[in-house]
Parts: sequence; C-alpha cells; structure tokens
Amino acid sequence: MRQSIRRKLIQTLALFLADPKLGNFLSGRLYKGEWKSLCVPGLNCYSCPAAVFSCPIGALQAVTASAGFRFSYYVTGFLMAVGVLWGRAVCGYLCPFGLFQELLHRVPLPKKKLWPPLVYVKYVILAVFVMLLPLLWTDYSGAGLPAFCEFICPAGTLEGGLPLLATHPEFRQALGKLFAWKFLVLLLVCLGSMMNYRFFCKLLCPLGAIYGLLNRISLYRLQVSRSACVSCGKCQSACPMGVNPVRNPGAAECIRCGECVANCPQQALLLRFSTDSMKHS
Repeated sequence: MRQSIRRKLIQTLALFLADPKLGNFLSGRLYKGEWKSLCVPGLNCYSCPAAVFSCPIGALQAVTASAGFRFSYYVTGFLMAVGVLWGRAVCGYLCPFGLFQELLHRVPLPKKKLWPPLVYVKYVILAVFVMLLPLLWTDYSGAGLPAFCEFICPAGTLEGGLPLLATHPEFRQALGKLFAWKFLVLLLVCLGSMMNYRFFCKLLCPLGAIYGLLNRISLYRLQVSRSACVSCGKCQSACPMGVNPVRNPGAAECIRCGECVANCPQQALLLRFSTDSMKHS
C-alpha cells in the first residue's frame, strides 16, 4: 500500500508539472511559449490548454510529416535517452494518461483479461501510424499526415479536443465524422480501461511500445534473487500488467510499478538503477 501511495503522489506531481496552466481550461488559450519546444517523457497532448511542453509522439510526427522529411534527432535522442535510463517506468510514474486510466480502473465494472497477443498491436501502431503514414500520406505541399494524432490518440481528444470545444463555439460548428470517430475511440479506451488495467497502454500506445523495446536494457531495472525466491507466485498475482516478474523481469509490459516487490514475502525482488544482470543468485 505504501508503494502504491508513493507512486500515485509521483504521478500526480508529474501531471501538474506537465500541465500547470489550469486557468487556460477556462479561457481556451494554448501556451505557445519557448517551453513548448521541449517534450515531456509521457503522453501529454500539445493542444491541451494547460500543457507547457510537447508530446514526444506528436513532436516526432510533426517533424517526420514536415515537407521534405527531416529526421528528428532531438525527439529520437530524447526518447532513447529516457528509455535507456528509465524504460517503461516512465509509463508507471510520469504519464498523465496512464494515471487517468488507473483512476478509471477503479470504476466497479467486471474486470477482464486482455488476450495476450493483442499487446503487439501497439508496435503495429508505432510502425504504421507514427512512422510510415506521415512519410507516405502527404498533401500537395509535401507535408505528411500525423496519422496517430489525427485518427487514434485518445489523450489528444480528452486533453485537447474536448476542452477546446467547450470554450470555442466556432469549433463545434465544424464537427464532423473525424471527431465522431476520435470520440468513439476515447469512449472505447475509457470502457476498456475500466475493465482492464491500463487498456490503452497495453494495446495501442506507441510511446509504451518504444519504451517497452528499451525495457530490457534500461538502467532502472527489476532484479530477481534466485536464492531467495521460493516460487510462491505472489509477485505474478500482484502484477497489474500481467507479467511474471521472476520468469521475465525485463518484460516489455512491465511498468516498474513495484507491486511485485511490495508483495514478495522473501524480498527476492528489487527495483533499482544497475548495470548488473537482471537475474542473480
């Protein structure tokens, strides 16, 4: 319980650091100052009125989709550096939309398990909607389409679309099929998150896919003491992401939430910064 409370406090702090301009929700203004040239580690929409930083997925697409295509060394380097340092601990501690999903999961609806192969869908989303379509789907000027933000991202609809519609009547007059689709995606993600822990993170998030690929080599890692482990299975039962921490401490789905560590009766699991092997005896 202590670990869970500590993590919620860090998540809440990260939320307000990423979105400090709460008064903009009333005015509908967007912050466009110099801080918007920097990214936060988690998924947080550029168009959120309270946001002072950019979303790394949105920034990656914006550069990739620019006329003539430019490789984004800053965004790519930022994601690699954060991923190598923290891995998917970013998802567990620093992502505002992850916190939103966790709160939704508290809604008393029947809980369902996700079919395991579906966790690979987010890698398809990353390859197709974040990388390929912005390159291949271009307009007359040569600018590509930011396909993930345009067609999928529920965080953008929640943090940017709905608040701006609430404060700008002229936007509501231009609503069409695209917004109806995006709103449907948001509703389905909300329902899925009520029934399955971090539904969007597991199924659709391209940022989670990037950090997941780096989880095994990240410096902040889960270590297992084979000599102390008694194979009781309590760590696996406690894992909200469906990971077996003993069998696969570097799993791409592990968000380093620490629930397995907190529930291990033998103290055989440890989360820390290390370059050692993840499994030791």
